[in-house]
Amino acid sequence: MAQNSEEALHNSRETTFNTVVKANSSNPLLCDPQTGICEIPVKETVAVNATEQLAADKPVKVIYYTDPICSSCWGIEPQLRKLKLEYGDSIDIEYRMGGLLPDWSYNSGGISKPADVAHHWDEVSAYYDMPIDGDVWLEDPLQSSYPPSIAFKAAQLQDADKAVLFLRELREMLFLQKKNITRWESMAIAAEAVGLNIMQLKNDYEGRAVELFQDDLALAKKMGVRGFPSMFFTDAEGRTEFVYGTKPYTVYEHAVLKLYPEAKRKTYSKSSSDLFLKYHSLTAKEFAELSGVNRAESEALLNELAAKEVLQKINSKNGAVWKLRKNSN
Repeated sequence: MAQNSEEALHNSRETTFNTVVKANSSNPLLCDPQTGICEIPVKETVAVNATEQLAADKPVKVIYYTDPICSSCWGIEPQLRKLKLEYGDSIDIEYRMGGLLPDWSYNSGGISKPADVAHHWDEVSAYYDMPIDGDVWLEDPLQSSYPPSIAFKAAQLQDADKAVLFLRELREMLFLQKKNITRWESMAIAAEAVGLNIMQLKNDYEGRAVELFQDDLALAKKMGVRGFPSMFFTDAEGRTEFVYGTKPYTVYEHAVLKLYPEAKRKTYSKSSSDLFLKYHSLTAKEFAELSGVNRAESEALLNELAAKEVLQKINSKNGAVWKLRKNSN
């Protein structure tokens, strides 16, 4: 019954959301909420085959192609975080960067300059119920998504887990704080927040990480990646389930179980204290997904915890994120 309800809500949003994105799907910054995809223009694709890239200790390997400025990827954070909690013992997720916005040397889909993205991002925010303030494109626009992508590859050289935290920090800075995350000072602040060595990050950012990013782009082309999020679920025998775009949680769960029916859904504590110990920042949508509390009640509970100074609430024009205060127990 829960599955039907979730899918019905997803389908309802697809039929009621009106946007100009269908005017031209070749523009990478026109992320279509109805399909859940930020798509890049490509002339041709190849058959998906992730087998050669696998070297996993767990039954299912996931190659996840994303981008720091991908709004649809921000939209799957609630589902992705839940998948890690429930099936983290069975899956190994490898983050790859896909290069959503090389530069502004194109004109398509009604978007020819950064300012054109602002209203679109506000619409996407409402659709996914995840805070995104499009005004960054009016106040301090990004010229490319390549710099933060390369920085992420540099972070991976230090620590894979901290790299994921670093990516999260960059996205919160961009989507909520309207920070231009292509600037080194923004990347350094994010790195310090998650405990990365900033000097090493800088050296790798200017060196080896550039090559690693190019490797990601080459593999994306080989695998036929057309947009983000792209998730390739593969087992040890090379069987692959491909999930393209932002989907309800059950779609990701089904991909795992189809490849590894023996996977057991892990129970986890859904208390606010334990969830914030695991994920130090959560949106109301994420907290609702992880805790099982309905969306309206989840925001009220988070606000109550913020009023008690257990959490810190960071507001944006289109929503908020709540963080665990450093001095809270």
